[in-house]
Amino acid sequence: MTTTELTGTELVTGIGELTTHDESGERRRDAALVIGAGRILWIGSAAKAPAADRQTDVDGRAVLPGWVDTHTHLVFGGDRSAEFEARMNGQAYAAGGITTTVDATRAATEEQLVATARRLRHEAEAQGTTFLETKTGYGLDVASETRSARAAAQVADVVTFLGAHIVPAGMDRRDYLDLVTGPMLTAVRPYVQFIDAFCELGAFDVEETREVLLAGRAAGLGLRVHGNQLGFSGGVQLAAELGAASVDHCNFLEPADIDALAAGTTVATLLPACDLSTRQPFAPARQLLDAGVTIALATNCNPGTSYTTSMPFCVATAVLQMGLTVGEAVWAATRGAARSLGRDQGADAVGSLQVGGRANLQVLNAPSISHLAYRPGVPLTDAVWREGVRVGH
Repeated sequence: MTTTELTGTELVTGIGELTTHDESGERRRDAALVIGAGRILWIGSAAKAPAADRQTDVDGRAVLPGWVDTHTHLVFGGDRSAEFEARMNGQAYAAGGITTTVDATRAATEEQLVATARRLRHEAEAQGTTFLETKTGYGLDVASETRSARAAAQVADVVTFLGAHIVPAGMDRRDYLDLVTGPMLTAVRPYVQFIDAFCELGAFDVEETREVLLAGRAAGLGLRVHGNQLGFSGGVQLAAELGAASVDHCNFLEPADIDALAAGTTVATLLPACDLSTRQPFAPARQLLDAGVTIALATNCNPGTSYTTSMPFCVATAVLQMGLTVGEAVWAATRGAARSLGRDQGADAVGSLQVGGRANLQVLNAPSISHLAYRPGVPLTDAVWREGVRVGH
């Protein structure tokens, strides 16, 4: 993956369909935009486009914001393809499979961890992802979690501390919680912006998760939660109660869970590729949207349960299997995802194309975003700009 550095302003014209996710929500025809200094400088009718230093004609293709992938686990060692095959042969998924990756991650060097994460980030960028969160959580001791956080900070735009992934083998639960909320949190704090916990059977219960999240909040971190993936774990209700930025998975929801999310600001981040890989029921995306809950889509890229970097695959699955329209799925994978990071407004906004906002955009080799689901599995990403810089691959 290379980037092409060009100075000055660039007019992108010949746009067949422009999706900006502005307040109108409309897809524009015969539109153009101007990029400069990493920002969107102008959006409007192609006939009224101002002069620019150079011009790129996309020849009738669709232009939309770059994907915002807000749930990934890119810092890891090893491989879990054998676990995947066993699951496809009927073995149920359980959180304990994480231990395999913990052992491999502890054995890897920091350089190896960075190289793996960069390879996966480049793979994601080639498919239109321009902003990306990733988590720690495969180290589970102070030294390995710190190494993972440092590696993640070299690759991702946002880093989340997930020391509360599982209790590592051989450790007392109370001792481990004290480690996560004390020395481990202190050690990773310079590299991370959020804290997360896996509130699930086989991982952490509601009160343990609360303890971890409140410690993170006291340290100045935003809150994220893995919740209700394998059952009615209570993670969704806790996330809503604490005003977490996001609760992720949300496969098993009761009406009270949906009501709690609708009454608050917590984004429900749905992970359709993971649902397919674990053969779990899909999260009730349609019910959530109809109740007024903000949803996001993310890949959950990790070596055990969702080894994909493809946001287009997640968008297509959300349309074909989860009852979303194409427009709803694209919004969830861009501006909805940005909202879960607090990055959907202002000068640092991502997931939308706004004058003054970051010039993170992609061009599809198709006339409309409808082709993302109409032609599932087809690599449609034609060009990508990240902060105004053309990304080549």
